Amino acid sequence: MTNPIELDFATYGAKTGVPLLLIMGLATQRTAWPMAWIDALVARGFYVISFDNRDIGLSTRLDQLGAPKMARVIARRLTGIGAAPPYTVLDMANDTRLLLDQLDVKSAHVLGVSMGGMIAQRLALAYPARVLSLTLMMTSSGYPFLPMPNRSVLKIFASKPPAGMPEREAAVDYLLRLFGEIGSPGYPVPIALRRERALEQVNRSIAGMGAMRQLAAILADGGRWRLLAKLKLPVQILHGAADKMVPIAHGKDLARRIPGARFEVVPGLGHDVPEALAGLIVDRMAAIAVLP
Repeated sequence: MTNPIELDFATYGAKTGVPLLLIMGLATQRTAWPMAWIDALVARGFYVISFDNRDIGLSTRLDQLGAPKMARVIARRLTGIGAAPPYTVLDMANDTRLLLDQLDVKSAHVLGVSMGGMIAQRLALAYPARVLSLTLMMTSSGYPFLPMPNRSVLKIFASKPPAGMPEREAAVDYLLRLFGEIGSPGYPVPIALRRERALEQVNRSIAGMGAMRQLAAILADGGRWRLLAKLKLPVQILHGAADKMVPIAHGKDLARRIPGARFEVVPGLGHDVPEALAGLIVDRMAAIAVLP
């Protein structure tokens, strides 16, 4: 199978280690993974792989597909009639499988956050032999009657930059406001550090319309929840008690749908990946991978 998508990726640790694939969320680049997590995972014996999803960061951009017609995408999900998204979550899972092929990794443990958790579910459903375990963090089954993001988050989503504000400055301002709202109250990040991280992301690559195409893929992926009972592998679900983007009801619903899944509420966690959780992440990954 050929694929026109090229993924920007990085690997950490010895290739003889236990393969662990990290899948990041909506409109977020691989550089958002805290190095504290990666260093701790490598020290525990993992061969860590991270990458930019299609349409974000330094991976292939699909601007030729244009802006998705979101109302029609939502209508298609609800009624079966309407516009298809530019691509699907399954397409993104296929990208991930082909990356494993390129790296000659037959199977891996997978940690997916937010949209990355949805891609991870699709990967495990479509290619069960490639996934050793799933760790699903701050994500959802896609069941349509679960709570929406908090109103304060939706307000930021709907906001527009001030007239005349330069594109890069507007992108940084948006990230500051968004992560100021959805960040973890139990693991606060000083404003100066949040600005530094936002600048790093924007200077590396502006999300642009790729973020909307990724969102369209999420909104169109309506039937995933019906398939989750088919998963036959170790699954752990971590969800923040303070998540305003994907309310905790999503994590509870996901745990109910996947046979044998372990569900853990993380106090003080919102919808980000705090460096301070490195110890917890390594402990949970080591347990599910049955490391000594």
